[in-house]
Amino acid sequence: MKVEPVVLDGKFVRLEPLSITHLENLCEVGFDEELWRWIPTQVTNLEEMKDYIESALEDQKRGIALPFATVEKSTNKAIGSTRFGNIAPKDKRTEIGWTWIAKNWQKTFVNTEAKLLMLKHAFETWNCIRVELKTDFLNEQSRNAILRLGAKQEGIFRQHVICQSGRIRDSVYFSILDNEWETVKNKLETKLGFDKK
Repeated sequence: MKVEPVVLDGKFVRLEPLSITHLENLCEVGFDEELWRWIPTQVTNLEEMKDYIESALEDQKRGIALPFATVEKSTNKAIGSTRFGNIAPKDKRTEIGWTWIAKNWQKTFVNTEAKLLMLKHAFETWNCIRVELKTDFLNEQSRNAILRLGAKQEGIFRQHVICQSGRIRDSVYFSILDNEWETVKNKLETKLGFDKK
C-alpha cells in the first residue's frame, strides 16, 4: 500500500487532497449544526474548521490518514470532506469515514460517488482485503446509508468515544471485504447510472 495524497476524479465529484486552501469553501457550507450532531468534534466557526483541517493533516503526516476535500465538479467548490483513516498497510485494511457533506448535497449522488471512488482506490490500488466504516449508534441516517453501500454490520462498540460535548458514544462498525467488492462496485455504478460497456 503506497499511502500518499492522490486526486480521485469521478463524473460528478472530485476528491482532492485536503489542504488549508479549502478553508474558505468549507466554512461557507460547514457550519450547519446538524452536520456535526453525530460527529465527536464540533465545528462552528472559522477557527474550529481550521483546527479540523490541521488535525486531519497531522494524522496524514503520521501515516494513519489520507483526508480529502469533496469537490462538486460543476461548481468546482468544496462541499464537504472525507478521509481514509486507521490505515494499516501490514493488515491491508483501512477505514473510510470522517465524512460530512453540506446539507444541499445530502441524499444525492455526491456521497455515493465519493464512496465508490474511495472503495475503488482501497481495493484496486491498495489491494486492501477489508474496508471499515463506522458511525454513531444513534445516527440512523448514516447507518442506513452505509448499509445501502453494501457494507455488512459487524457489531456495536459500546462506550467507544467520548464526544466533545461529554456524551459517551456507542459506535456501529461495518465492513466490506475484497471478495464482496465487485458486487458492491456494480451496485454503486448502477445506482449512479454508469454505463456498463
